[in-house]
Amino acid sequence: MTAAGRSDADEDADRWREECGVYAIYGHPDAAAHAILGLHALQHRGQEAAGIVSFDGAHFNTYRATGLVGDSFSDPRVVEGLPGHAAIGHNRYATTGGSVLRNVQPFFGDFAFGGLAIAHNGNLTNALGLRRRLVEAGCLFQSTSDTEVLVHLIARSGQRSIVERLIDALHQVEGAYSLVGVYDDGIIGARDPLGVRPLVLGRLGDALILASETCALDIIGAELVRDVLPGEVILIDKAGLHSLFPFVRTARRFCIFEYVYFARPDSLVEGRGVYDVRKEIGRELAREAPAAADVVVPVPDSGVPAAIGYAQEAGLPFELGIIRNHYVGRTFIEPTDNIRHLGVRLKHNANRSTLVGKSVVLVDDSIVRGTTSTKIVNMVRAAGATAIHMRIASPPTTNSCYYGVDTPERSKLLAAQHTLEEMARLIGVDSLAFLSIDGLYRAVGEARREAGQPQYCDACFTGDYPTRLADADDGGRDRQLTFLQHER
Repeated sequence: MTAAGRSDADEDADRWREECGVYAIYGHPDAAAHAILGLHALQHRGQEAAGIVSFDGAHFNTYRATGLVGDSFSDPRVVEGLPGHAAIGHNRYATTGGSVLRNVQPFFGDFAFGGLAIAHNGNLTNALGLRRRLVEAGCLFQSTSDTEVLVHLIARSGQRSIVERLIDALHQVEGAYSLVGVYDDGIIGARDPLGVRPLVLGRLGDALILASETCALDIIGAELVRDVLPGEVILIDKAGLHSLFPFVRTARRFCIFEYVYFARPDSLVEGRGVYDVRKEIGRELAREAPAAADVVVPVPDSGVPAAIGYAQEAGLPFELGIIRNHYVGRTFIEPTDNIRHLGVRLKHNANRSTLVGKSVVLVDDSIVRGTTSTKIVNMVRAAGATAIHMRIASPPTTNSCYYGVDTPERSKLLAAQHTLEEMARLIGVDSLAFLSIDGLYRAVGEARREAGQPQYCDACFTGDYPTRLADADDGGRDRQLTFLQHER
């Protein structure tokens, strides 16, 4: 790997990796065009690759490509090659693994009952064991994605209908998923019984839509009907919408970090506006961890709403003390050792006039490994800040995620290896404070986190995983990451 490659990988590994975005539409003559727009809106959930499968009443049509949606689907000939009244789409996030087209979703299969394409957001925590059994039974895998495990389980099911086969397959998997599929009679959607990952139902005239977030409905002028419920399977065909609940009901464990970072600020998630929740997170943070300062500055972009809330609660001015360059992709040069440390300036630059001579509250959404935070703090101090009080709009990240978020292993998480004082010294700030877990729960509308009965999945902060981690227990974390998160 080149020096530039190492630099990029180091910086990427210090941020949360977005999950995936899914989209499905039925009953519209321009289904694929609307799916492309939906994927545009969900671009923040995955920037490495995208794919669409449409159905025109006789044939399934597929287009998959690496890169951003705008780059891959801008040619009119792409849309022309995806005719039909039904379509599903998928955005894939960037990972540490190589980018190969065979792993880009949706996945399509010709089954005995007809064609079916599926795409999903999440991770199956027992996929390694299932894959091993399927390979021993003679199944041939074409990708390294856990989504393909579902394809083989559906193919081997002894049930009759597509819906029954899918439900049979889902009964065999564990973990988190929000998935969509298109077959020759309609589209299908499903959400895991815990509801870890988001999925919403929308309407545009007579067309029905499934999407990861409401911003994908807004972009085409569709209305939000409701959230798909945890454990719900939805079938949409010529007869309309059919809802099934084939799993044992259990307490919901929606991913609380969707509110902190993943979801777009203009989305409604589980009935709450993400922007409003992030501002309330900032207010809670100001109440818990005040600082004697002159100005509040966000680390853009995800830290902005929390910084606004912090400034409002603390009665301090809010300033854009760091400007983000939105037009930076991966580094295309191979820098020398002398300039590689300047790479953070490709994405962020200090706004000196708002920082010089000021004591600054610097607000960010989280700290993963700490390397990027250190660079940003050094940049702010070099711009003339007299003191830097860093405030983090989430609890310390001390555990890896197994449910569709590409996080480093626990040994590389800064908060898992150091005390608060040690982290402050390593990052180079005058003070450091994180939002408490109860403060985060209050910000999302709960009185507090109930010990033993958490209302959300907060395992990255608490280590309280809501499902069995079968693959992690059988072979270790590294093997699971290689398969489950290598090609999501």
